[in-house]
Amino acid sequence: MQPGDSRYESFVRAHNTRFSNRPDQVTIATTAAHVAQALGKAVAAGRQVSVRSGGHCLENFTTWSGVKDLIDLSQMSDVYFDERMKAFAVGPGAIVAPTQNTLFKGWGVTIPSAGCSEVGLGGHILGGGYNFYSRIHGIAVDHLYAVEVVVVGADGQPRIVVATREANDPNRDLWWAHTGGGGGNFGVVTRYWMRTPGMDTSDPTKLLPRGSDQRVRTVQWSWDTLSQQSFTTLIRNYCQWYERNSAPGAKEVQVWASFSASHVSAGVIGLMAGVSKSVPGGEAMLDGLFDAVTAGAGVKAATDSRSELAWIDRDNWFWGPPGRQKDKTSDLRKSYTDEQIATIYRYLHDDSISNPGAQVNLAALGGKINSVRSDATAYVHRDSILRTYFTPGVWRAEADDAAHVAWVRKCYRDVYSRTGGVPVPDAINGGAYINYPDVDLADPEWNTSNTPWHGLYYGANYPRLQQVKRTYDPRHVFRHPLSIRPT
Repeated sequence: MQPGDSRYESFVRAHNTRFSNRPDQVTIATTAAHVAQALGKAVAAGRQVSVRSGGHCLENFTTWSGVKDLIDLSQMSDVYFDERMKAFAVGPGAIVAPTQNTLFKGWGVTIPSAGCSEVGLGGHILGGGYNFYSRIHGIAVDHLYAVEVVVVGADGQPRIVVATREANDPNRDLWWAHTGGGGGNFGVVTRYWMRTPGMDTSDPTKLLPRGSDQRVRTVQWSWDTLSQQSFTTLIRNYCQWYERNSAPGAKEVQVWASFSASHVSAGVIGLMAGVSKSVPGGEAMLDGLFDAVTAGAGVKAATDSRSELAWIDRDNWFWGPPGRQKDKTSDLRKSYTDEQIATIYRYLHDDSISNPGAQVNLAALGGKINSVRSDATAYVHRDSILRTYFTPGVWRAEADDAAHVAWVRKCYRDVYSRTGGVPVPDAINGGAYINYPDVDLADPEWNTSNTPWHGLYYGANYPRLQQVKRTYDPRHVFRHPLSIRPT
């Protein structure tokens, strides 16, 4: 498909509308063989190729100007039980909400993948994949049994490789690289197979975690009633509760939460937390979190609501419309300092933007995630307790780009001013998460630390990822501004 085709515009449009590109060729792939054919033609012609599943990348990895051929995987969206592999097969074009719906309605199981309903699993799983339930079940790649990948050899010829986690698999390193190595690095994933380790059964209802209905409590506090001290107390208490209650095996890991410290233009900040209805004493644990968070803060809730949420309820999977974005992320091993919280408070009152969607969000990690060795998968973040998401919200007009991008860049830089403007791994910081890519981490203007971008995303796992890159993508066909470089 080329420009002029009536379908062209719908396939080149990205979720982050800050970025756009008009490639010479778009291939709507339907099989691995189809992908291999398109890759072979692009490589033979010397054209830069990129691959897209859901199109939710926060940076321009599929839309930078050098991309001449785009391979679209959105139509490869089948989700089914593969009896031969004793695993669930998931196409790279499968979308989060429909996939969870199919798995739960068909077999009562789930994958701990993104909370955003419209994210494509093709790129999401590659970076690790997490959601609220990862404290209980681990991340998506902890359940990845095998992956089918189209790679390009030194001779320029594509080939289809199936790599599994089996110890005797000659392509096991390729499987390992896809357990957190990020998208656009080694080849084109055309199928995932999901099965929880240790499950040696042919019964599909036992091969992945079980989905369950949730008890949810949501509390909001009005900015009109919050002083800087009360805000600091709420954030500090929240972080410290997760310091105390994130060890693998602790009963409190069944409590998930998301603290939305929203910009003052939103009028409120809020904490949403939940626990499975099947957990004995779950509601008491849930209330224990809220009691701990508000202790000593001296504030009253503006709203306090409780609900029971069915697993496949639409509200279980958040979503947002397309728009212009610039977001950043970091992991926490311990609570922010009061100085860092004061910086967050200052930016939430900064009137250079007035976007109710702007926030610093802290989502719970730990638990089952941290029961896995940091080198067992490419996903290295196995000692974090929280993941912070810095966003100026979504905006529409290009004229507003400068203000929104500047706000989030400066906020992030100042929160991490003691470590060179970025979350250099130390006693407090745990680095950054590649599924929220941020090219600023590779820019010396914004990263003044001595830690390179790949040290923030991959830590000590980066050299092994480079070796896999050299073996399976020796021509460096798959590249973007934060792609893994061959050794």
